[in-house]
Amino acid sequence: MFEKLYKRYIHDFYIAVDSLLDNKLKTVLTGLGIIFGVAAVISMLAVGRGAKEEILEQIKLVGVNNIVISPIVEARDESDGSSSGNSNAEEKRKYSPGLTLEDVETIKDYLPAVKSISPEIAINSFVTRGGFRESSKILGVSQAYFDIYNLKLEMGDIFNSYHEENGIPVCVIGSNIRAKFFSKVNPINQYIKFGNIWLKVIGVIEKSNVSVSGFENAGVNVFNDNIYVPVKTLLMRLQNRALINTRTFTSQSGNFPGMARSVTPKQNTEGNYHQLDRIIVQVYETQQLSPAAEVLSRMMHRRHMQVKDYEITIPEMLLKQEQRTKDVFNIVLGAIASIALIVGGIGIMNIMFASVMERIKEIGTRMAIGAKKTDIVVQFLSEAVLISVTGGLIGVMLGIILAEAIEKIFDIRTIVTLSSVMIAFVVSASVGIIFGYSPAKRASEKDPIESLRYE
Repeated sequence: MFEKLYKRYIHDFYIAVDSLLDNKLKTVLTGLGIIFGVAAVISMLAVGRGAKEEILEQIKLVGVNNIVISPIVEARDESDGSSSGNSNAEEKRKYSPGLTLEDVETIKDYLPAVKSISPEIAINSFVTRGGFRESSKILGVSQAYFDIYNLKLEMGDIFNSYHEENGIPVCVIGSNIRAKFFSKVNPINQYIKFGNIWLKVIGVIEKSNVSVSGFENAGVNVFNDNIYVPVKTLLMRLQNRALINTRTFTSQSGNFPGMARSVTPKQNTEGNYHQLDRIIVQVYETQQLSPAAEVLSRMMHRRHMQVKDYEITIPEMLLKQEQRTKDVFNIVLGAIASIALIVGGIGIMNIMFASVMERIKEIGTRMAIGAKKTDIVVQFLSEAVLISVTGGLIGVMLGIILAEAIEKIFDIRTIVTLSSVMIAFVVSASVGIIFGYSPAKRASEKDPIESLRYE
């Protein structure tokens, strides 16, 4: 019995295939809506997936559970130390030492949520070795910096406590620095000149392939192009902005703890009196980010004499906010693409209704020679499903090509996943069944005698 039914319905299926092949142009035009709908869904999901992965990788680069304290640099009048644009007498008497290493020590000692903390000072200059000279950036940091940003070493070691405490001229270099200056030799224990000091290379960081363009202000560095030294090495041998600040304000404010006084200060042309460019604080849990940031704000407010010359940001939250914005955008794109699929399904239904009206005599003939209502339903439903499934397959291929084209032409990262392909394909098949059933049922309900008389 089952074999008989199987053969019967296979016969109905073959009739549907023959009908579609006899009307190729109409079949192609009917399937265009499904083709473009599926292609749009796959390409839009690929754009959304690419954006999500990029954000996740950037979150890893800014470090998980990090809080960044950055200085706010304003021009100051050297005669009295006040902000040049502030005429308030009370404000003129206020003075902040800026971000200093003492801030780092205080945060480390008094904030229980701190897992790791590192100061950061950045200086741009030229790197020289063996007749080659390239512009680069040197970062004064602590050992904890490498753990905070999950920086792995390709070779060598990071600097130790002895190097940090004594300001030893050693460095860890990025992969691009190694490629430019040590392409033919092992860089470990070699020397490289930055500005006017020679640094001994003790380690090389693994190459990072993630693009971080536009996120430097949120705490991300282009790790491959940097040279890393102990923070005290940079302060002792290259530049200590706190010394500049000391000379400017000693006459009216006295000496401040932690500020060296033995080095001749340089002229502060940029008005940057902060000793540090950034303090990176890493807490244990994501839930501690907001409370820790609030405590840090109060602590820094007191330490900086109520002067708001710093900014506290949480890069991870900024990136997640951007991710939420992109998610909304992707939902809108997906909705638009889904509408294209629905429009394609409505097109199939309209064409199938028109086909039923055109083929009333054919339906009557089939029913007159023994076809049942289920045979007519299977025939017309098969036609609708074949159009949608074939259109879905073509749409999948077109969607993958479109995703690749978007990535190459617009430089937007796209990722086509198996799940997105399966979703688009299943939806296209479902569209054929849902929108094809009503015309098929309408065809099966035709009276065979009236159908045979239909002109």
